[in-house]
Amino acid sequence: MVLDSKRDSVEFILDPIARSLTRFSPNTVSWIAFALAILAGVAIFLSPSMWQLLLPISAVLVIVSGLFDALDGKVARLTGKESRRGDLLDHVLDRYADVIMVGAVAVSAWCDPYIGMLAIIGMLMTSYMGTQCQAIGAGRLYSGLLGRADRVVLLTIAPLLQMVFMLFSEGRVDLGPVSLSAFELVMIWFALVGNITAVQRALRIWKMVPP
Repeated sequence: MVLDSKRDSVEFILDPIARSLTRFSPNTVSWIAFALAILAGVAIFLSPSMWQLLLPISAVLVIVSGLFDALDGKVARLTGKESRRGDLLDHVLDRYADVIMVGAVAVSAWCDPYIGMLAIIGMLMTSYMGTQCQAIGAGRLYSGLLGRADRVVLLTIAPLLQMVFMLFSEGRVDLGPVSLSAFELVMIWFALVGNITAVQRALRIWKMVPP
């Protein structure tokens, strides 16, 4: 997980924000992140017809949703409200948020549905392998090339890059025999690297499990 491994380097930014949110329960912070993810998905889906307005809005919603998702655990620790139920809620909402945002791209006019389907598979299998490691008692597994933080950053960049494509190349870029939108480029990355990450994690779990 490329960006998650750098998380300690941004603690000085996250810590004061988390302290300012201690009047809220950690679960409330999780629900805020989820609500913002829903709004981001709606904005992405509707953006082909109003791209000048909705593409930048969707980018902001994605990154702010990711920020709140990074803060719920910190708020829980600061307030002494860490719980297994809270951890469960966080993971459930994260998966729904992922599917909503990536799914919105997949079913929008920006993306070929087959590319979208492969991206969703890669994303879900990456997350599944991480929790499967925890299920066998080996702890949560975050290794690999594409983690949630990476997906959030790429989903923030995609709408902004799509705006550039709309301004300078009619929304698509020619790559040899194919013409792709910015969203399709990101979804292809999710499909390829997500499934590679899932396989990496599966092989690592395999080595942890006794014969």
